[in-house]
Amino acid sequence: MTDPTISSNGTAPPKMANSRGIFAGRQEPVPLIFEMSVPGRRAGSLPPSDVPAKPVDELLPEGERRRELNLPEVSELDVVRHFTRLSKRNYSVDSEFYPLGSCTMKYNPKLDENVAGLPGFRQLHPLQPEQTVQGALRVLYELERLLAEVTGLPGVSAQPVAGAHGELTGILMVRAAHIKQGRVRKKVLIPDSAHGTNPATAAMAGYDAVTVGHNRRTGELDFDDFKAKLDDECAAIMMTVPNTLGLFERQIVDICRLAHEVGCYVYCDGANLNAMVGQVRPGDFGVDLLHSNLHKTFAVPHGGGGPGGGAICVTAELEPFLPAPVIVRHADGTYGFDADRPDTIGRVHGFHGNFNAALRSYTYILSLGREGLYDVGANAVLNANYLMHRLKEAYQLYVDRTCMHEFVLDGRTLRDHGIRTLDVAKRLIDYGYHPPTIYFPLIAPEAIMIEPTETESRETLDAFADAMLAIAREAREEPERLHEAPHVTPIGRLDEVRAARQPDLRWRAGTQRKAAATPAEARHEAAVQGRV
Repeated sequence: MTDPTISSNGTAPPKMANSRGIFAGRQEPVPLIFEMSVPGRRAGSLPPSDVPAKPVDELLPEGERRRELNLPEVSELDVVRHFTRLSKRNYSVDSEFYPLGSCTMKYNPKLDENVAGLPGFRQLHPLQPEQTVQGALRVLYELERLLAEVTGLPGVSAQPVAGAHGELTGILMVRAAHIKQGRVRKKVLIPDSAHGTNPATAAMAGYDAVTVGHNRRTGELDFDDFKAKLDDECAAIMMTVPNTLGLFERQIVDICRLAHEVGCYVYCDGANLNAMVGQVRPGDFGVDLLHSNLHKTFAVPHGGGGPGGGAICVTAELEPFLPAPVIVRHADGTYGFDADRPDTIGRVHGFHGNFNAALRSYTYILSLGREGLYDVGANAVLNANYLMHRLKEAYQLYVDRTCMHEFVLDGRTLRDHGIRTLDVAKRLIDYGYHPPTIYFPLIAPEAIMIEPTETESRETLDAFADAMLAIAREAREEPERLHEAPHVTPIGRLDEVRAARQPDLRWRAGTQRKAAATPAEARHEAAVQGRV
């Protein structure tokens, strides 16, 4: 792959887009919409307000109103062009490759979007009577049955709306089950190779989080450490399978057996289910409960904060504790909600999950079928191992063994050249790629976690590998180029610590910030500056 920032004669090339639409030189910043403002210019005109002034005064006291809004004054054409230009700078899986480890940023078939957009689904209201939403209830019911088949766990609720939400739901169910059985449990075991939300979940459920180490040679749970810390005070062990190093826990059957012997439940973080779907069912090797990230494994669009899905799947023993109400199929073939669940942990969401997310996953699973889901898992693992073998000589592996859907490179080998993982990530932007996850998992210093997913072609993987290999050569021969990257973005390398601690998110003309004129403006100003 050629260097995108230097021409063949060593000079900066003109600003021309390459094959991926990335400019060869520093892009000019898009003007802020405020900077385009011209006094008196309008995108439209509004009729006079027909709301009497007095009620507004009563609803919004003087101290709670701004004296002026200071909105930009632009034409409709200005607005359209401005946001169209900005949209062209969005990085999207529909246009480029996301090698984002642990997040499964894969292509989402447009069929799923089309089905979710059908008027009969799109125009539903969550408070409609059951008899008027039979189709939607059937979708949710059948999705839960499909997830039960995929995971080998018969009790399913699609009510949780995110992975961490499903995780918390599961541990609350564990707590309820122990209380029901009269058992007092104080702690939850969490491998240091598990996902970072697990300790927070344990704490929110009232447990002490106890860390279990990993075997540096194999990358798996330290079995001796696990056995030493497992006792009758353990409520659960929260496994991530495959773990955050992208490795399968080959002793998972023995882990489940030993946990069950002391009345400890085995929770499986299903964020990495993409590697196992269609290949193995977690319920079959002894897992008691698992959440499934619908927005990762089953093609709900990922990113932007949602919508997500964190369906929880459990054994028959734990099924009575599922969030209520549950969706049931009556003897006459109709569908409804069953709230008569004396052991339930109660609602975990105002309604029954994110319906449009569930609908997309339902469509995805039905369109692929059993054979297609098998290919999802197989190709996810194949792509990751192909890319791992292309890169492992230039970037040392944290653990050198066959991976699952993702793998972790150890960037410490670049330190001899004064290069850190962050420099590699910034330089990848110049080559037109979204950087992979870095500095995670925490157990791998200078970690570079890469997940190609099953939807990428060999040509895409080779192009990305070529870019990574070129950057490794630059690290040895021209380290300053990495230190100064990215070179093609409107803004170069930021002081990231200051940007995180002192974010300045509010536009203002000139260099002097105008003092807030009202209490409402003062609170807004303080919130923006992170002072409240």
